[in-house]
Amino acid sequence: SMQEYIQERIDANTNSRKESENSFLNSLKKNPNIKKTSSGLYYEIFKEGQGPKPTGKDILIVNYEGRLIDGKIFDSSYMRGQPANFRLGALIPGFKEGLQLIKKGGKIRLYIPPSLGYGSRELPGIPAESTLIFDLELLDLKPVSSD
Repeated sequence: SMQEYIQERIDANTNSRKESENSFLNSLKKNPNIKKTSSGLYYEIFKEGQGPKPTGKDILIVNYEGRLIDGKIFDSSYMRGQPANFRLGALIPGFKEGLQLIKKGGKIRLYIPPSLGYGSRELPGIPAESTLIFDLELLDLKPVSSD
Protein backbone atom coordinates (compact mmCIF):
# COMPACT_ATOMS: atom_id res chain seq x y z
CA SER A 1 0.00 0.00 0.00
CA MET A 2 0.98 3.63 -0.38
CA GLN A 3 1.06 4.01 3.40
CA GLU A 4 3.51 1.10 3.76
CA TYR A 5 5.64 2.45 0.94
CA ILE A 6 5.82 5.87 2.61
CA GLN A 7 6.68 4.29 5.97
CA GLU A 8 9.46 2.25 4.32
CA ARG A 9 10.90 5.41 2.74
CA ILE A 10 10.78 7.17 6.12
CA ASP A 11 12.51 4.21 7.82
CA ALA A 12 15.19 4.09 5.10
CA ASN A 13 15.78 7.82 5.46
CA THR A 14 15.99 7.53 9.23
CA ASN A 15 18.47 4.65 8.97
CA SER A 16 20.72 6.43 6.49
CA ARG A 17 20.53 9.54 8.68
CA LYS A 18 21.52 7.46 11.72
CA GLU A 19 24.53 6.14 9.80
CA SER A 20 25.72 9.59 8.77
CA GLU A 21 25.09 10.92 12.29
CA ASN A 22 27.11 8.07 13.77
CA SER A 23 30.04 8.57 11.42
CA PHE A 24 29.86 12.30 12.18
CA LEU A 25 30.01 11.66 15.95
CA ASN A 26 32.84 9.17 15.45
CA SER A 27 34.81 11.78 13.50
CA LEU A 28 34.57 14.12 16.50
CA LYS A 29 36.57 11.62 18.56
CA LYS A 30 39.60 12.31 16.35
CA ASN A 31 39.60 16.00 17.25
CA PRO A 32 41.77 16.55 20.34
CA ASN A 33 39.92 19.79 21.21
CA ILE A 34 36.57 18.04 21.46
CA LYS A 35 35.76 16.26 24.70
CA LYS A 36 32.98 13.89 25.60
CA THR A 37 31.00 13.65 28.84
CA SER A 38 29.86 10.37 30.36
CA SER A 39 26.36 10.97 29.01
CA GLY A 40 27.65 11.10 25.42
CA LEU A 41 27.63 14.87 24.91
CA TYR A 42 30.54 16.12 22.78
CA TYR A 43 31.74 19.66 23.41
CA GLU A 44 34.46 22.15 22.68
CA ILE A 45 35.01 25.08 25.03
CA PHE A 46 36.28 28.23 23.32
CA LYS A 47 36.12 30.42 26.40
CA GLU A 48 35.65 29.24 29.96
CA GLY A 49 34.04 32.41 31.32
CA GLN A 50 34.27 33.64 34.89
CA GLY A 51 32.31 33.48 38.10
CA PRO A 52 29.76 30.89 39.14
CA LYS A 53 28.49 28.12 36.89
CA PRO A 54 24.76 28.10 36.12
CA THR A 55 22.38 26.25 38.42
CA GLY A 56 18.67 25.54 38.37
CA LYS A 57 18.19 28.68 40.43
CA ASP A 58 19.28 30.96 37.60
CA ILE A 59 17.72 32.48 34.54
CA LEU A 60 20.37 32.22 31.83
CA ILE A 61 20.80 34.90 29.20
CA VAL A 62 22.17 33.03 26.20
CA ASN A 63 23.06 33.74 22.60
CA TYR A 64 22.98 30.59 20.52
CA GLU A 65 22.80 29.13 17.08
CA GLY A 66 21.58 25.60 16.42
CA ARG A 67 22.27 23.65 13.26
CA LEU A 68 22.13 20.15 11.84
CA ILE A 69 25.23 18.23 10.80
CA ASP A 70 24.65 19.31 7.19
CA GLY A 71 25.09 22.91 8.33
CA LYS A 72 21.41 23.89 8.09
CA ILE A 73 20.54 26.42 10.83
CA PHE A 74 17.23 25.63 12.56
CA ASP A 75 17.30 28.25 15.29
CA SER A 76 19.39 31.30 16.09
CA SER A 77 19.07 34.05 18.66
CA TYR A 78 21.66 35.99 16.63
CA MET A 79 19.27 36.11 13.67
CA ARG A 80 16.49 37.33 15.95
CA GLY A 81 18.81 40.06 17.21
CA GLN A 82 18.30 39.35 20.89
CA PRO A 83 19.52 36.74 23.35
CA ALA A 84 17.22 34.12 24.80
CA ASN A 85 16.33 33.62 28.46
CA PHE A 86 16.41 30.02 29.63
CA ARG A 87 15.95 28.04 32.78
CA LEU A 88 17.98 24.84 32.96
CA GLY A 89 14.97 22.70 33.84
CA ALA A 90 13.21 23.55 30.57
CA LEU A 91 16.04 22.48 28.27
CA ILE A 92 16.88 19.27 26.40
CA PRO A 93 19.47 17.22 28.35
CA GLY A 94 22.47 17.99 26.12
CA PHE A 95 21.83 21.74 26.12
CA LYS A 96 21.31 21.73 29.88
CA GLU A 97 24.49 19.76 30.52
CA GLY A 98 26.52 21.87 28.10
CA LEU A 99 25.51 25.18 29.67
CA GLN A 100 26.75 23.92 33.01
CA LEU A 101 30.25 23.38 31.58
CA ILE A 102 30.89 27.12 31.22
CA LYS A 103 30.56 30.24 33.34
CA LYS A 104 29.34 33.75 32.64
CA GLY A 105 31.02 35.03 29.48
CA GLY A 106 31.82 31.50 28.35
CA LYS A 107 31.52 30.16 24.82
CA ILE A 108 31.04 26.52 23.93
CA ARG A 109 30.08 24.36 20.97
CA LEU A 110 27.89 21.36 21.74
CA TYR A 111 27.38 18.28 19.59
CA ILE A 112 24.21 16.76 20.99
CA PRO A 113 23.36 13.20 19.92
CA PRO A 114 19.64 12.40 19.51
CA SER A 115 19.57 10.59 22.87
CA LEU A 116 20.36 13.93 24.57
CA GLY A 117 18.29 15.99 22.12
CA TYR A 118 14.84 15.44 20.69
CA GLY A 119 15.33 11.72 19.99
CA SER A 120 12.71 10.31 17.65
CA ARG A 121 10.54 13.44 17.82
CA GLU A 122 10.19 15.33 14.55
CA LEU A 123 10.23 19.13 14.96
CA PRO A 124 10.00 22.00 12.47
CA GLY A 125 13.40 22.07 10.75
CA ILE A 126 14.68 19.15 12.86
CA PRO A 127 14.19 15.62 11.49
CA ALA A 128 13.80 12.76 13.95
CA GLU A 129 17.06 11.27 15.29
CA SER A 130 19.07 14.40 14.51
CA THR A 131 22.40 15.28 16.04
CA LEU A 132 22.25 18.96 17.01
CA ILE A 133 25.19 21.35 16.96
CA PHE A 134 24.85 24.42 19.14
CA ASP A 135 27.17 27.37 19.49
CA LEU A 136 26.37 28.92 22.85
CA GLU A 137 27.46 32.06 24.61
CA LEU A 138 26.45 32.46 28.25
CA LEU A 139 26.04 36.22 28.51
CA ASP A 140 24.66 36.46 32.02
CA LEU A 141 22.99 34.68 34.94
CA LYS A 142 20.18 36.17 36.96
CA PRO A 143 18.71 34.62 40.05
CA VAL A 144 15.11 33.51 39.54
CA SER A 145 13.01 36.05 41.43
CA SER A 146 11.41 34.52 44.48
CA ASP A 147 7.94 35.96 43.92
